[in-house]
Amino acid sequence: MEIHIFVTRSEKYKTTEDGLYFVSFSIVGFMDVFTRRIYQEILVESFIFCQLEKNLKLYCYCIVTNHVHFIASSDNGSLSNLLRDFKSFTAIKVMDAISNNIQESRKEWLQAQFKYYGSKSPQKQINQFWKHDNHPFYLYNTKMIEQKVNYIHNNPVEAGFVNYAHEWRPSSANEQSPIKVLKF
Repeated sequence: MEIHIFVTRSEKYKTTEDGLYFVSFSIVGFMDVFTRRIYQEILVESFIFCQLEKNLKLYCYCIVTNHVHFIASSDNGSLSNLLRDFKSFTAIKVMDAISNNIQESRKEWLQAQFKYYGSKSPQKQINQFWKHDNHPFYLYNTKMIEQKVNYIHNNPVEAGFVNYAHEWRPSSANEQSPIKVLKF
C-alpha cells in the first residue's frame, strides 16, 4: 500500500518556533534596486527594528543588488509573520523612496516594472516589489549552517562586485556591518 503525503505550498514554507532558517527575498524581475545606499538603508533600518522590537534573531545576512539572504530565527514562533510584515513594510518604503528620489534616473522604468508585476501576480496588486516566495529553509545541522553562511557571504564575490566577502558593506561578513548579528 502506498501512502501519499500532500503538503500545500503554504504549509511547506511555514516556520517553527525553535528553528533556524535560511531566507531569501528577491525583487521582481531581479531588478537592481539596492545599488543605491538610500534603498539599502531601508532594509538595514527594518532589520534593526525587527531585532529590537519583533524578536528577530539575525545570525548572518547580505543585501545584494536585487535580493537579500539571511539566517534567522524567532523566539516566539512568529518568524513567518515577521517575514510577511518585513516584506510588506520594506516594499512600500522602498517604492515610496524611489518615487520621491529626484536623483533616481530609473524612476519611471522601475515604477512601470512594479506595476507590471503587480498586475501579473495572483493577488492582482497595484504594484509588486518582492517576489511572493521567500522559502525559509530549515537549517538542522552545523554543516548546512556553514554552507549557507559561506553562500551568503560569498554572494557579492561570486557576482564580481568585490574580491573578498569582507569588502561588501551591507553584509555580516564586513566588520563595519551596519547590522549587528548574533553568534551561532
